[in-house]
Amino acid sequence: MDFIETEGKTVEDAIEKACQEFNLSEEMLDIDVISDGAPGLFGFMGTKKAKIKASIKKVEVEDKLELAKKSLERILVGLRTDATVDVKNDGNKILLNINGDGSGVLIGRRGRTLDAMQHIVDKIVNRSLKDRKRIIIDTERYRERRIESLENLALKLGEKVKKLGKPVYITPLNAHDRRIIHMTLQGDDQLATTSKGDGLLRRVVISTKKSRSFS
Repeated sequence: MDFIETEGKTVEDAIEKACQEFNLSEEMLDIDVISDGAPGLFGFMGTKKAKIKASIKKVEVEDKLELAKKSLERILVGLRTDATVDVKNDGNKILLNINGDGSGVLIGRRGRTLDAMQHIVDKIVNRSLKDRKRIIIDTERYRERRIESLENLALKLGEKVKKLGKPVYITPLNAHDRRIIHMTLQGDDQLATTSKGDGLLRRVVISTKKSRSFS
């Protein structure tokens, strides 16, 4: 929705309703007061409600970059991590790189801590569906190294499947990691990849196209 109109006993009440409708703070909205409202006879008869028109403020790219950077920095302060953040605009993506922490604590098991921070910052920056920017948070080149590791794993297991002729099940992966496995092997005319399972237990199965046709 581009805008909404809300009413209340006061302008403040109408604004509060608009904030609830958009699930945003007042600072994120453009507010136009249609009516201030007026008390009726003896303070209650014929009371005229306050009415406003509210819409989401357009956030410029530079504002989004700054918001993303500050949001991640606040998270890092909360984690008591001595690190700095570099931010870069890359088309439809905002790239945030954390510098100064070599312990791997910010990465987490299979990048889950990075993914969690990425999810939080994405929710903060992309409150509106308009002009969405994909948020990518990285440190110590983890994302790049993870892709290389998964590609090597896919190729290695693919050769194993060809040699043994039996399907191989990879441990559960998130959607992004599963896609890397699929993309790495999609050009191999001897192999097929499928995803099986639900939620956090969803995994990739690598098999020969012949064995798949009989399964």
